[in-house]
Amino acid sequence: MPSMRKKATKDGTPFYEISVSRGRGVSRLTSRWYPPQGWSQKAIDRELTRVAAEFERKVKAGEIITRAEKREQEYQQAMEEAQIKTFRQYCEMVFMPALSIRCAENTRESYESNLRIWIYPALENIKLPEITSAQISAMLLAMQSQGKAHGTVIKAYTVLQAGFKMAYMTDVIERNPMDKVERPKPRKGEKKEAVANAYTAKELQYILSCLNDEPLKWRTMVRLLADTGMRRGECCALQWKDIDFRQNTITISGNLCYTKTAGVYMDTPKNGKNRTIDVDPQVITLLRQLRQEQARHAMSKWVFTQDGSPEVMHPQSPTRYLSQFAKRYGISDLHPHKLRHSFASVAITNGADIASVSEKLGHTDKAVTLRMYTHADQESIKRASQIFRDAVKQA
Repeated sequence: MPSMRKKATKDGTPFYEISVSRGRGVSRLTSRWYPPQGWSQKAIDRELTRVAAEFERKVKAGEIITRAEKREQEYQQAMEEAQIKTFRQYCEMVFMPALSIRCAENTRESYESNLRIWIYPALENIKLPEITSAQISAMLLAMQSQGKAHGTVIKAYTVLQAGFKMAYMTDVIERNPMDKVERPKPRKGEKKEAVANAYTAKELQYILSCLNDEPLKWRTMVRLLADTGMRRGECCALQWKDIDFRQNTITISGNLCYTKTAGVYMDTPKNGKNRTIDVDPQVITLLRQLRQEQARHAMSKWVFTQDGSPEVMHPQSPTRYLSQFAKRYGISDLHPHKLRHSFASVAITNGADIASVSEKLGHTDKAVTLRMYTHADQESIKRASQIFRDAVKQA
C-alpha cells in the first residue's frame, strides 16, 4: 500500500506526498499531489486514494522509474543493440547520438557528411566486430586513388578513429581495427607549396590600409578581427551590451554558428567560457561610429547586422566579404581565421608571452597556441639567438 503524508511548500501551499515501496534494496519512489482549493476533506481523501492507487500501479508496472535507472536502461539497450548491428546502424544508433551531446552542431554535421559520402559506401553493411584493418586501409587507399585531397582522406580517417574508439571503450568490440591502420600520407607529388598560415606585420599593415574606402561596418569588423584574434562566429555574435566603451574592452559570451541542418544558431564560445579582452581605442572609435550609423537606420541589439535590417549578420558573410575584398586589392588567401592566426603570430614573434596570447584567443590549452600559431620568421629566429648570446655574456 502506498503511504500518504500531508506536507506544505515553503510558501505554505499544502500538498500530499505519496510514497511507494519497491522492495528491499531498491529506493522508494515518491510523487506529489496538490489538492484543488475549496475541496472538502472528504473529496480530497477520495481523490487522493485514487491518485495514490494509480501511482502505485505505474510503479509496480515499471512505468515510473528514477532518472538514473532510465539512463542506465537506455544505455544497456543501446549497447545490446549495437553488439549485433552493422557499422552504419551502430553509428546511427550510438555513435552519432553520443557525438551530438558533447560536440558542436557544425562538428556533428561534418562527421555526418563524411560518414554518408565516404565511409558508409564501403563499410555500412558489415557487422561492426567483423570489420578489419585491411578493409579500412583499402577504403582510405581507394579515396586517394580517386584523387581525393589529402585533407579529405584525413577527415575520413579521423571519423573512423573516433567511432571505433567509442565502440572499443564501451566493450562493443573486443579489438580496435584502427590500431593497425596507418595515418594516410600525401600521395607522391600531392604536396603543394605551403600557403602561409599568417600574415606578417607589414602585410597586415597593407590590408588595414586598404580598408579606408570600405563601408564602415566592414572596416570595423576587419579591424576588430585583426586587433583581437577573435573567431568569426564570436565577432558576429557581439551585442552592444558586450562592449565597454569606457574601459575599451569587449566581453565575448557567444558564438554565432550555421549548419545546413540547424540554420543560424547561437552557441557558447568554443571553450565554453566567457572572456573579456582589450580593444584598440581606434577600433572602439569605429564601434561608436557604427552604433550612431545603425541608430539612423535600423537599431539592433547586435553590433553587426544585415544591410538595412536589425537582424544579425549571417556568420558566413565575413568570409564571403573578405574573399571579394582580397580580389579587389590583390591580397592572397584572406579569410577570418587567417586574421586570427596573424594576431597570434605577430604578437608571439614580437615578444608577447604565450599565456597572454592564449588567454586572449580563448584557448583552454596553451599547447594549442604554441602548436598552431608560432610562425617564427628569420628575423625572430635571429633575435632569439641574440637574446641567448646576450644572456651568456652578462652571466
